[in-house]
Amino acid sequence: MNAADTAWIITATALVLFMTLPGLALFYGGLVRARNVLSVFMHCYAIACLMSLLWFALGYSIAFGDGSGGIWGGLGKIGLRGVTADSLSGTLPEVLFFAFQMTFAIITPALIVGAYVERIGFGFVLLFSGLWMLLCYAPVVHWIWGGGFLSDGGIFGEIGVRDFAGGIVVHETAGLAALILAVFLGPRKVQTTPPHNPGMVMIGAGMLWVGWFGFNGGSQLAADGGAAMAITVTHISAAAASLSWVAWELFKFGKASLVGLVTGTIAGLASITPASGFVGPLEALCIGAIAGVLCQEAVVMIRNRLRIDDTLDVFAVHGVGGIFGTLMIAVFGAGAWAAQLGGLLIVGAYTFGVTTVLVLILRQVAPLRVSPEVETNGLDLEVHGERAYDLSS
Repeated sequence: MNAADTAWIITATALVLFMTLPGLALFYGGLVRARNVLSVFMHCYAIACLMSLLWFALGYSIAFGDGSGGIWGGLGKIGLRGVTADSLSGTLPEVLFFAFQMTFAIITPALIVGAYVERIGFGFVLLFSGLWMLLCYAPVVHWIWGGGFLSDGGIFGEIGVRDFAGGIVVHETAGLAALILAVFLGPRKVQTTPPHNPGMVMIGAGMLWVGWFGFNGGSQLAADGGAAMAITVTHISAAAASLSWVAWELFKFGKASLVGLVTGTIAGLASITPASGFVGPLEALCIGAIAGVLCQEAVVMIRNRLRIDDTLDVFAVHGVGGIFGTLMIAVFGAGAWAAQLGGLLIVGAYTFGVTTVLVLILRQVAPLRVSPEVETNGLDLEVHGERAYDLSS
């Protein structure tokens, strides 16, 4: 065990959990109508609790178990069987590696929340999130990070799919699942209401930015120069994308918005995630600058041309950003085109299949969408019996 590595990953674990609670909850919560903000908080918090237990029970074993064949890790480590305080994973206590990876298993299904807020049933959210994490997310983790068939030495040869911190594993899977759920749900009754609290959105985005240092820097799994470089390029990409997003807004509309500025931040962070261990500052500047414009145009495409109500633009920001960053690894020569494209296509097809089947089955068990009356009155009061704001004033 290396004490410095251990101390850093303990810190990074806390930072990544901080991204979901409260960062993502505040970011998403500020974007919805005031009558639905508590439901967003409820979704993020409940998902964090449920994913923690499921990762402990089954997810970690599926992702990082010792199973052969390259498809899944098996059930040898269910309930952390055989893992003690003295067990090691590289230079880290294995229980710490488990906890760090657990925070990724929490935030990935939590990202999907942004696609279905304001109209989905709470029971469906829990059923879908739990099964999706186990059946979609955890196997993909094994394929790329757990020694599976897409990793080094797998079907793409000595150098497999390059995904440092989750462009495919986190952002592509969550983005595609979000898009599919949005299609099944259909549009909200009211889509023109502006964010109820842009200040809350900014606070949440700032927390996500800080937490992302643990997300990307911690993925080095060591306290060394590689972690420092990952943090540096993460910051540069986020800053560049923030400014390119608002510059593009100014060019098109003559005004730059706070919500646009911070959404650009998230686009830059998502885009640099897969490449953060493989590129330098100049490449990060290019990735971020392009991402701010690319993801903004993806929002326009999905909302206005495809007419899909992905409520908070999960696919346009996270999905497109993660896919773009994954391809940029090949553009900058840090990965093979065949592996990067192949990994995206294989994981994309698998995510589409698993997500579609889960929705078709689970909507027979739990209501997919709330009633029109509940949607009109807001999920806070109708579903959870609470209210954040006095809507009569």
